[in-house]
Amino acid sequence: MPKILVITNGKGGVGKTTTAVNLAAILSKRFSTLLVDADPQNSAGWWVKRGEMPFELSCETRPPLLQQLKQIKNVDLVVIDTPPALQSSSLLTAIAIADFLVLPSQAAPMDLVALIETVRHTIAPAKVAYRVLLTKVDPRSLGDALEAQKSLQETGIPVFRNFIRSYKAHERCPLDGVPITQAKSNNAREAASDYRRVASELLSHLN
Repeated sequence: MPKILVITNGKGGVGKTTTAVNLAAILSKRFSTLLVDADPQNSAGWWVKRGEMPFELSCETRPPLLQQLKQIKNVDLVVIDTPPALQSSSLLTAIAIADFLVLPSQAAPMDLVALIETVRHTIAPAKVAYRVLLTKVDPRSLGDALEAQKSLQETGIPVFRNFIRSYKAHERCPLDGVPITQAKSNNAREAASDYRRVASELLSHLN
């Protein structure tokens, strides 16, 4: 029975698909991994199909088939990218079968307010282990991310110690059909190291 890792947030534009693809790529070095694109926009599927990825891909939004992911064989880890719609049946199904949730969010106050509401109304009632991952952090303003981490912790919301800085390298990856670990553009090494640190931290919660 595989572990189910779900990447979710009710808000779009927070780096959800970027996080799903890059974590799947990094974790595939340790686990046989399947990335499931459960978002009708199919952003992850479009990205993955443009190149060679070290994991399998399935584009599936139908709840009855998503429910069967727990029974899938020959796969150690399933990473699910979900739509930015809290009442989506595919998102709710993914949360219901999840072993762990990663909630990407920007550190801006309005993003955090929306995130806290998502946690209270959708995530907490599901009683699934989760952590917030701060994304698109300005490398010149790391203090904002540290302040956001502190605010979330004070609210009782668990947050990853590591965060994802905003680099141009992330924008090129979908066009080139590669995960950040294979990118050759400027700052790719720094960008990849962010996701490697998050993946390492995540493993301590998945085991």
